[in-house]
Amino acid sequence: MNGSLQSVIQLVEGIKAGDAGSASLAVCPPAIFLMKVGGMLEGSNIALGAQNVCDQASGAFTGEVSGAMLKEAGCQYAIVGHSERRALYLESDELVAARFAMAQQSGLIPILCVGETLQEREDEVTEQVVARQLGAVIDSQGIAAIATSVIAYEPVWAIGTGQVATPEQAQTVHAFIRKMLAGQDVAVANKVQILYGGSMNPTNAGELLSQPDIDGGLIGGAALKAADFLAIGQAA
Repeated sequence: MNGSLQSVIQLVEGIKAGDAGSASLAVCPPAIFLMKVGGMLEGSNIALGAQNVCDQASGAFTGEVSGAMLKEAGCQYAIVGHSERRALYLESDELVAARFAMAQQSGLIPILCVGETLQEREDEVTEQVVARQLGAVIDSQGIAAIATSVIAYEPVWAIGTGQVATPEQAQTVHAFIRKMLAGQDVAVANKVQILYGGSMNPTNAGELLSQPDIDGGLIGGAALKAADFLAIGQAA
């Protein structure tokens, strides 16, 4: 929940005018700016995504935005289960799975966020937490649904804190996710993109992205500066 219309326009113009190499880019602005940004991105190779999507198709759900509305706004992606949604708005694994399902039913690619808090890492239950969050979606939608999604690993303790998981720590969890998926379907495990979402920036992006199971980044604060965002693309 950052920026104004003018700042968002300037940011998107900066990203469009820059060079991210051959990296695939998507931007996920606040919902109120989706139509404007979608229009700005027409003819570019930058995709549009939403920060959330309702788990219902339509009806009396005041304040929510449906997948069909997002699709009409030009979205290709929708983030579901972001750590802030889970922590601040108490979204359960089951609700996240329902949002994931509705995104796919609406023709959107869900970006499914999973990850542990600092307490959970200190308690050494990272893998159990990630398996539970990912398992809720697989149990609900089946392993094949993962093939047409993106997974983002967010170590909650490394978001906005200045702390960053080491490349080795991040790779360990990414490898665990891929191994968990491979236990049900090797082809899905090999196909799905697993992004790292824990304070990736131009300084650490190269080392993180060089890890074998880190396929990209879900960028937070660094995405608010076009030059930083593009530099991460160059690193990719």
